[in-house]
Amino acid sequence: MTTTDNAVEENAVEEGAAAKPSSSDVTTPTERSFPDPYEIETPEGAEGWEDMYAYHNRFLPSRQAEDSAKTWFRNSLHYPEVSYPFDQVTIDGAFTGTGVTNTRVFALPPAKGLDVRVINGYTYMSTIASPDADEQARRAEEFGKRAGYYFQNWDALYAEWEGRVTTAIRAVRDIEVPPLSEFESLERVTEDRGPTQANQLLVAYHRLLEHGDQIWTLHSEFLNLGYAAYLQFLTLCKEHFPEIDDQTISRMVSGVDVLLFRPDDELRALARRAEELGVGELVIAATTEAELLSNLADSEAGQTWLSALDVSKDPWFSFSYGSGMYHSHRSWIDDLRLPIQAIGDYIHRLRGGDDLTRPIDKLQKERDELVTHYRSLLDEEDLPAFNETLALSRTVFPYVENHNFYIEHWFLTNFWNKAREFSSLMQKWGFWNDVEDIFFLRRAEVEEAIVDLQMAWSAGGNPQGGHHWPAIITRRKQIYEALSNWNPPPALGPVPGEVNEPLTIMLWGITPETVERWLTAQDGGGSRTQLTGFAGSPGIAEGRARVVLRPDQLDTVQDGEILVSPVTSPSWTPVFGRIRASVSDIGGIMCHAAIVSREYGLPAVVGTGFGTTTIKTGQLIRVDGNAGTVTILDEPTGV
Repeated sequence: MTTTDNAVEENAVEEGAAAKPSSSDVTTPTERSFPDPYEIETPEGAEGWEDMYAYHNRFLPSRQAEDSAKTWFRNSLHYPEVSYPFDQVTIDGAFTGTGVTNTRVFALPPAKGLDVRVINGYTYMSTIASPDADEQARRAEEFGKRAGYYFQNWDALYAEWEGRVTTAIRAVRDIEVPPLSEFESLERVTEDRGPTQANQLLVAYHRLLEHGDQIWTLHSEFLNLGYAAYLQFLTLCKEHFPEIDDQTISRMVSGVDVLLFRPDDELRALARRAEELGVGELVIAATTEAELLSNLADSEAGQTWLSALDVSKDPWFSFSYGSGMYHSHRSWIDDLRLPIQAIGDYIHRLRGGDDLTRPIDKLQKERDELVTHYRSLLDEEDLPAFNETLALSRTVFPYVENHNFYIEHWFLTNFWNKAREFSSLMQKWGFWNDVEDIFFLRRAEVEEAIVDLQMAWSAGGNPQGGHHWPAIITRRKQIYEALSNWNPPPALGPVPGEVNEPLTIMLWGITPETVERWLTAQDGGGSRTQLTGFAGSPGIAEGRARVVLRPDQLDTVQDGEILVSPVTSPSWTPVFGRIRASVSDIGGIMCHAAIVSREYGLPAVVGTGFGTTTIKTGQLIRVDGNAGTVTILDEPTGV
């Protein structure tokens, strides 16, 4: 291995290179505590919620002693809302992928996988206990060989990975849901004599689940190695420059082009193209896809622009309005309102003389100046390690963000829409009333329904699903609404004496100070005029707040406002042209919201914990992205 590979191996043992929050690196719990998961009450109207989730996802009596002794952090970064029964496939798949990659594939020394639980519909997780020192040493040897191979061959392996993941996306898109026609084709009798539509229906559903499961191993394959490389650079910087802050370190690897910015770049290009073709006014006048087609279809210039739009759509509009983990967070390709509005905004900005180019040159200049400054402070013998770890961090950084577009956005957009094709068939046979109803069934229940239809169609009989599922779906919709009105605690179980696992801090924004703020709020204390979080992106801005709790509220954001949200999705970047700053409840210095804000030069404070519950729309606030503070300048009652 190279010096960098050895350093990463050593750092993995010392620091813990796990890309999920950890509760194992803690001291003896203090007397204060978060709620015991086994003492959490069911919200009124949500009785029976347990039936919506598989037994392995729940806090069970058989493991009460073990689970009550552990600290559980709520994964609101990826799962901020109540999970639908079918959508549990993303939770099971994601945690399986992370676990097998950490534990079985790369043998990360200090961390295995994560336990995951759902309570009242919300997702909590806790790291499985770290191995002892002897096992860590044995795993470190394996990790060095395996991670070293990837680091030495990163570009070639990453290119091969891109091929595998795009193949998986196309495979899901190409799954055929048989129509269950009156008769099999004559060719089935005279030529093919293969599986019938009944067989194909069940096989097709299994194939969807198969790809939905395997994609998460692809998701995690490079991810933790990328974080491990960045952690090594961060640790080295902290050793040599004890006063350096995390934001400064992150800026030394910024200014790197990643796929998450490509969809927004496509919108900017479409705005320029509309002006070149003289159809800008027609684009601005449209608010829906139907209006866009109506306005532009009758002219050659309009048709040329629409052709450019179609080219941009695949794949760049497969961009979820949320985290991608929920079927309900539709993508741009499903609902064009945000991209259409954004293109119109960009046309106005072009006419006003704005340069729509992201400030990448400015970021790179600032980045290079920072690197030059810190290099000048190092002794000659320390420069090689600094240069190597920095170079490796910049090499791996694009993957850390690019995987998000490939998996959470592009793949899952196709996955959810393919599930809707199955649901549409079931709806035609009277199983339920709405295509979206399938997501109120667990994946095993969907298979039961498919077998019901399979057998009935085969025999020429009538399936019984229409008499069985509608009442269950109706009740689960009621439960879902009741759970959505519940306020889940940020953590469960004993309070850790300290939190020192680096990625817990960098990604989730969970620090000792964060835990203390949670406890203070739990006790009814805390400031109502100032919030503290992470300095996600530098700069200071003042403006009126716009609290956005769900993606479907994005169209309420006005020019010059400050966006306040639970978490910011990368697909919200077109809104960044209208806002002065952003504030989020969730996230650390290396979460997507912080990275995107830095690349757009937008001040941001992430991981405030209570921004959306403390700040009201219309209040005047100040966001200090240098210090990580948000100040409410209006009296809370004066909104």
